[in-house]
Amino acid sequence: MSSSTNSTVLAESVATGSSVDVELLPFVNDKHGGVIVEMTAPMDPQLFSASLKASLSKWREQGIRGVWIKLPISLANLIQYAVEEGFWYHHAEETYIMLAYWLPATTHTLPVNATHRVGVGAFVMNDKREVLAVQEKSGVLRGLGVWKFPTGVVEPGEDINLGAVREVKEETGIDTEFVEVLAFRQSHKAFFDKSDLFFVCILRPLSFDITKQDSEIEAAQWMPVEEFASQPFVQKHELVKYILEVGLAKVDKDYAGFSPILIKSAFTDKKSFFYMNRRDLDKASESSSTQKKTEKPLFMEKL
Repeated sequence: MSSSTNSTVLAESVATGSSVDVELLPFVNDKHGGVIVEMTAPMDPQLFSASLKASLSKWREQGIRGVWIKLPISLANLIQYAVEEGFWYHHAEETYIMLAYWLPATTHTLPVNATHRVGVGAFVMNDKREVLAVQEKSGVLRGLGVWKFPTGVVEPGEDINLGAVREVKEETGIDTEFVEVLAFRQSHKAFFDKSDLFFVCILRPLSFDITKQDSEIEAAQWMPVEEFASQPFVQKHELVKYILEVGLAKVDKDYAGFSPILIKSAFTDKKSFFYMNRRDLDKASESSSTQKKTEKPLFMEKL
């Protein structure tokens, strides 16, 4: 987003066809040939409509492509006038709605709204081979007596590893250390028709005394893994069966998941987590290094 604004440009009122000048809407240029209008101050609806018409006319002349209008809840009365000009709902959050419009007479290439929700499930086992299990107070399993792994949704701006630790703490009071992402599942048409990414994580317990979350959790306990696995629900539910399988494969065998590596971006100062099988990468690197040392150089093969 450019920091340059154009709030002082005047254009003739398109709404009335009169010679009264109206001020164009304040905007900033984005990085893709479009503009972003972020309304913050109250505005008379008729004046907004006239300014919007004038702005669209000017932007079309300038070859602008996409137009975004961000309206806070307090200015919801302006939505109608934008929709009448051809704007559509792009997305909404708790405090605002974002409207979008495409000026060229072509199919628009604006990015769609966020398509996925991110969830986490936690496999936590103690030294007694007991897994941390909960019964939920709401949802499809309510009142069925089913024990399941702690699960939850990652919050906006929250990393997967931190979200898994937080969810376990909230639901059971158990402190944990994130180890790896063991697997993930993608499904579609889930919550509000959005797709869903569900990451299966293994965490190491750092405490053992359970304090369940009264608002969401009916019961929580350390449960012998064999007892957990014998539940009819686990036998019928393939996802839970696989979570149990990969969790035990990590504990008992040589299964390697994906551990978070903090990396820097070449474009911004922000850092992010890159999840990778670091163990096997290190092995591959060591193997490659050893192989290079033992291989006969090509020029020696000719001697």
